[in-house]
Amino acid sequence: MADTNSFPLMAVDVGNSRIKFGDFEHPLADPLPHPQRAFAVELDWTLADLEGLLPRDPASYSWRIASVNRPAAARLIEWLRERQVPRILPLKHTDLPLEIHVPRPDQVGLDRLANVVAANRLRVAGQPAIVIDLGSAITVDLVSPAGAFSGGAILPGITISSKALHEFTDLLPLVEVTEPPDALGTSTLAAIRSGLYWGMVGAVRELVARMSEGSLAPQIFLTGGAAPRFANILTLQGEGTPQFVPHLTLSGIALTALGGGPKKGMR
Repeated sequence: MADTNSFPLMAVDVGNSRIKFGDFEHPLADPLPHPQRAFAVELDWTLADLEGLLPRDPASYSWRIASVNRPAAARLIEWLRERQVPRILPLKHTDLPLEIHVPRPDQVGLDRLANVVAANRLRVAGQPAIVIDLGSAITVDLVSPAGAFSGGAILPGITISSKALHEFTDLLPLVEVTEPPDALGTSTLAAIRSGLYWGMVGAVRELVARMSEGSLAPQIFLTGGAAPRFANILTLQGEGTPQFVPHLTLSGIALTALGGGPKKGMR
């Protein structure tokens, strides 16, 4: 049963490059709750940034915060407490309606766990799933046929990789990749774009293929800020066709307030 006292709800995903917010006005989920409004701020946000984006008094919301960046989360929570917000819940792994089959569930990023909570609402019962989140870091996580988080892989995203090439070499420039490049780069810039883009695609494809071995073909869910640029490319893989879900993490955070397990798939 939904905890109606938790709505309106502001779901917050505190990452390593941005803080994402999802405004959920009502406890509706069929099969997923979707934010009526979603927005983001950079980690160096100002008071004017946040106050200008919030549609109402922050104290009117229940706040559920999933964080992989402790200093950024602490700053946000301090800002909320200064505004006398009465309902603030920094989430822990035990707050999620999810079995976590790894030795240290407390060390798994809450964004990854929230993704699986949401994916469990979407996947077919008894079928495994793989969740690919293309953000600052890229995560590829396996969901068991029973709906448990089974582990996964983490690798640097394209922006982090590009910065690393630039900062740890003498001559390589900082490169932005906005569209699929030719695999054969005929200049340094083109070669970097090719390596960054197709290297990421190849890594994700290989991880999906290896995680799919010896099991039913998994459903594949794709999310994250960079996901729209790669959805069509990753669809070419034989392991499965990704379903792009824009606000998967925020929806998973919102589901923690609905007081029950997934609608489909989880047993």
